[in-house]
Order: sequence, then C-alpha cells, then structure tokens
Amino acid sequence: MLTLYHHPFSPASRFVRLMLAEHEVKVELVYERVWERRAEFLALNPAATVPVLTENDGPPIVGIFPIMEYVDETRGYSLGEHRLMPNHPEARAEMRRLVDWFAHKTHDEATQYFAHEKIFKLELPAALGGGSPDNQVLRVARANIKHHLHYIGWLAGSRNWLSGERMTFADLIAAAQLSVVDYLGEVPWDEDLNAKYWYARIKSRPSFRALLSDRVQGLPASPIYTDLDF
Repeated sequence: MLTLYHHPFSPASRFVRLMLAEHEVKVELVYERVWERRAEFLALNPAATVPVLTENDGPPIVGIFPIMEYVDETRGYSLGEHRLMPNHPEARAEMRRLVDWFAHKTHDEATQYFAHEKIFKLELPAALGGGSPDNQVLRVARANIKHHLHYIGWLAGSRNWLSGERMTFADLIAAAQLSVVDYLGEVPWDEDLNAKYWYARIKSRPSFRALLSDRVQGLPASPIYTDLDF
C-alpha cells in the first residue's frame, strides 16, 4: 500500500498524484501541514517538505525526482507503450530537463508566489507569515507566468507533447504547476492558445479528476477550473 504525504495545493504533490493516477495506483493521502512540524512526519523527512511517498514498511521516498524514478521503475512497465519515461537516453534527458525546469524555474518564478500569497497564507498562523496577499509579489508572479506560458506554448506547438511524441512526466509536472494557478484564475490563457489547447488535453484525462475536486476553504475555484472546454 502506498501512502503519500502531501498538500492538495503543493504543485510537487499534485505532480505525484497525477503520476500515480496515470499508473492507476491506489494511494492513501495524508494531508500534511508542514509548518506544524509533526514529529512523526519529521521522522520521515527532517526537511519537513512534501511530497513524501512510502510503500508498506519501506523507507520514505522524498521529493519529486526520487518518487518519479521509483514509480517508473516499479510500475512503468504496466503502461506499455504509454510509459511516461521515454525509451531513448536522449529523450529521457530532455524529459528530465523539462521536469527540472517546471519543478524549479516555473515554480520559483511564478507558481510559488501565487500559492503562497493566495492559498498558504490563509492556512498559516500570523506568527508564521499568514495574512493578506502581498500585491507587489503577485504583480511579479503575473508578469512571470506569461513567460512560462509562452514556453509551454512553444513546446506544445513544435511537438506532439511537451518533451516529444508521447505524454511524459514533463507534461504532468507542467500541468501540476499550472493547475494551482488555474484554480486561482491567474493563468492568462489568451496569451498563448497552444498552451491552452495542450492544457485542455491533459486536463481532460481521468488522472486529473481528483485534482479538479480539490478546494481551498474560504476560497472558491475560478469559474473555468473544472471546465474541460474552457
């Protein structure tokens, strides 16, 4: 049995949920408020970050890259020709480059600002930084998200999927990042139709359904969040 320690609006956690859903793997979800620094969770990951995956009595698997490789090595064969890890070494290198890009650059320059200012600040106590969004930070995020949307559009317009001819982990991590921003209605979809059409394809997959049911208490989803034909 797999157990995932996660936060519903952590893009990294959403990436892992998507990959597990694509493999049709059952998983028990544990909603982890990392700022509470639970002793039981710190024993799994002293860094107090999500996602963390465990299987039965095995050791914790911490972070998206180890989890991605673990899921592919233990379950990728079940997808056959639809395996999310490309077969050729050069294709795998490109896929991993893009996973790193979206996990770090897109997150660090855009997604994390939206998530922190508009979602996490609602949950955090004031002593830990909770409170109202910082509009100056949001202005930076709104400018930066356009650049990342255009990059996704360029990739989607020049390839069948972001890293090549078939869907890979790169598509899932990019979609996980955008899904958080889309919940908030902060993705300027009209800026790049290639990116919009690509997201509509992946948003329509069965693996996305659980993400579309997530809600932030006191903060309704944007009107198009669950619309597959937005």
